[in-house]
Amino acid sequence: MQDSSASLYLQWIRRFRVYCAQHGLDERAELTLSGAQRFIARYAQLRRLDSQRLGGARTALYALSRVYQIMGLEPPAWRTPTLVRPPATGLLREYADHLARRRGNPEATVHKKLAHVGKLSEHLAVSGKTWATMALTDIDVLLIECAERYARSTVADVAGSIRCFTRFLFATGRISIELAESVISPMQPKFERPRRALPWRDVQHLLRSVDTSSARGLRDHALLLMMSTYGFGAGEVIRLQLQDIEWNAATLKIVRPKTGVAFTLPLLPAVAKVLAFYLRDGRPPNTPTRHVFVRMKMPFGPLSASSAVRHILVKHAKVAGLNAPYLGSHVLRHSNAARQVDLGVRPRVLSDLLGHRDPESISAYVRIATETLRDVSLPVPL
Repeated sequence: MQDSSASLYLQWIRRFRVYCAQHGLDERAELTLSGAQRFIARYAQLRRLDSQRLGGARTALYALSRVYQIMGLEPPAWRTPTLVRPPATGLLREYADHLARRRGNPEATVHKKLAHVGKLSEHLAVSGKTWATMALTDIDVLLIECAERYARSTVADVAGSIRCFTRFLFATGRISIELAESVISPMQPKFERPRRALPWRDVQHLLRSVDTSSARGLRDHALLLMMSTYGFGAGEVIRLQLQDIEWNAATLKIVRPKTGVAFTLPLLPAVAKVLAFYLRDGRPPNTPTRHVFVRMKMPFGPLSASSAVRHILVKHAKVAGLNAPYLGSHVLRHSNAARQVDLGVRPRVLSDLLGHRDPESISAYVRIATETLRDVSLPVPL
């Protein structure tokens, strides 16, 4: 931080402390986004300033909150966590419980299916209908409307959720006609498009291009190496915790995000070396979480979404000069799978390693295994 910025931060912190003292407020308790906004609004009112132009005050108080965190003074969360609203009705609560307990759906899938059912509920309300008076034509009209607004894959997803819900309604006696098998959704050809993958030489170039002279670089190198070596998706790497690494046994415990299934992989020497460098010299020592991969800014929480992994990948791909238009968070997973097919790994083994519930999913990777495809290609007739 430059001296001028530090000086500005200290000015705002002093003003904040005077404000807290004058109003009998607990300084630490006020170190939240809402508390900072109240202080800024009060300060702007007294000096007849535009509060929108005082963003530096908010940044300074956030920095103070981070310092409190490092000192172990446990300030309140800067932002109030967004609470997930429970289902609005008893029926939906029962259905959510059915999805979670009976069908084993993860929380994210339950919320998605409830959102799709919510679309149907709103559609029926406009027509003055209920679940008991719902007809197949009502569902068809909704899906036609969705088809005009969403991609085919999204419409198929909505139709699948509705099919599942109507099956539940019939099984619990809430409707008298079995509608599920008559719900028509767009055809979704399996693996219509090849998986997006990088040539293996580009993956190697990407890894070599990561600057490991900084803590952030050590983290990014370890994360990208694990994804490309094991075929992990973003969900697996951001959920990995310190206790999942067995250094003496040289193993990794991984939990699949969608299925919750845990399995053990060997901790390869090259990966162990890079991971050890990151944990020793890169991972911040004062972290409130046991997640392996954390943010490099205080309060050093875990990477919270696949978008963070995608940002890391895109940043280093640009440095490496890779201009592929498909740099999503799963591209290294697909690249690894194609590489394994090229090396002759049995499809069933690869399917298990990647955690596919459908063994046929591996056929999608055969289409991007370029070296194998060269071996089976036919000559072009003249």
